Amino acid sequence: MTAVSAADRDAQKRAAAERAVVEVEDGMVLGLGSGSTAALVIAALAARVAAGLRVAGIPTSERSAALARRLGVPLTTFAEHRRIDLTIDGADQVERGTLALVKGLGGALLREKIVASASRRMIVVVDETKLVERLGDRTPLPLEIVPFGAEAVIERLAALEGRPELRRRDGKPFVTDNGNYIVDCHFAVITDPAALEARLAAIVGVVESGLFLGLASKVIVGTRGGVEEIAP
Repeated sequence: MTAVSAADRDAQKRAAAERAVVEVEDGMVLGLGSGSTAALVIAALAARVAAGLRVAGIPTSERSAALARRLGVPLTTFAEHRRIDLTIDGADQVERGTLALVKGLGGALLREKIVASASRRMIVVVDETKLVERLGDRTPLPLEIVPFGAEAVIERLAALEGRPELRRRDGKPFVTDNGNYIVDCHFAVITDPAALEARLAAIVGVVESGLFLGLASKVIVGTRGGVEEIAP
C-alpha cells in the first residue's frame, strides 16, 4: 500500500466518523470512545445534538467526557442505563476477515471494553491504514495490569514471548483513569487471538487485554476512494 500522509488519514477518519454518526437515532444511549478518531465522532455527534438530536453518552475516558461536555453532548452513567444502544469507537488494528480488533494504544482499553460489552451494537471507525490481514506484528497489544506486583506480572508475560514493555510517560509508569498500568506486548502475528486472550486472562494481575473479539458489528473505513463499510 502506498504511504498515506497524516493529513490524508485525518480526512479519512473524519469522513468515516461522519458516516457512523448518521446511524445514531433520537433517544439512543451511546458509548463514546476514546482517542483521536473518537474525538471526531464526538464532534460530529455534537453537531447533530445542536440541531435537535436527543441522546445521552457514556464516555470511555475522562478526556472524552471533558470533550463531550465542552461540545454540549449530554452524558449519563451505568447507574442510569445498564445497556447501551450503540457504541462508536476507533481501533488500532482491524483484522479484515473477522473484525477482531486491537485497541488500547490510547490507554482506555478497560473502560472501552466494558462499554463495548454492554452495547447492543458497536461501530468501529478507522482509516485504511488500520486494516490488517492478521493482528499483531507492527502494532503492540496493550494490557491493563494492576500496579501491585507489576514486575511479577511482566515476568509472566515475557514467558509468552510478547516482549512486554511497561508504558511510561515522563519517565514514570503511565497510569490509566482506573489507576492501573499499561503494558505493551510486542507479539509477532497473532494467529489465534482467542487462545491468546485466554492465556492472558489466566495471568493474575492482568485486568484486561486490548483484544476485542466478537464485539464489532460493523467497521466503517475511510479510504482514498471514499468510505467503505465492512460487516462480519
